[in-house]
Amino acid sequence: MSGALYDEDALAWAEQQAGLLRGIAGGERLNDAVDWSNVIDEVQDVGLSELRACRSLLRHALAHLLNPHARPAGNAVGHWRGEVAGFLSDARDRYTPSMRQRIDMAELYADALYEIGASADESGPALPLPRTCPFSLDELLAPRADVGVLVSRLR
Repeated sequence: MSGALYDEDALAWAEQQAGLLRGIAGGERLNDAVDWSNVIDEVQDVGLSELRACRSLLRHALAHLLNPHARPAGNAVGHWRGEVAGFLSDARDRYTPSMRQRIDMAELYADALYEIGASADESGPALPLPRTCPFSLDELLAPRADVGVLVSRLR
């Protein structure tokens, strides 16, 4: 029965299951009412979702760091820098130490280079970009990372 609710309304299912788990934690005998299979999958997915979100934010930050360097004559340089600050702040909020070994900076950087290449614009020829990532994860996750300093590392 819980499986049907899971498929029809994930929010209602989650609230129901949370209530049942609170009851079990409080000593109630509700073990048979819990949709264990989906609860286990969802708990695992929460962590994977957070990891995907953090990686996505870092990739967006890298792409926006590359834009001002690749297209210094572009009209959106200030906007890109502001976006970098926001993406890095959000990534830092989502980051947890267990993610470190699952965040591949070289892969994220390659994806950012691909994104930049796919978004070529008419603001003039793009400057060459470093082929390997010039940033460490720690530099990107530093509190209030200086976007200007990060951009200058691309030169």
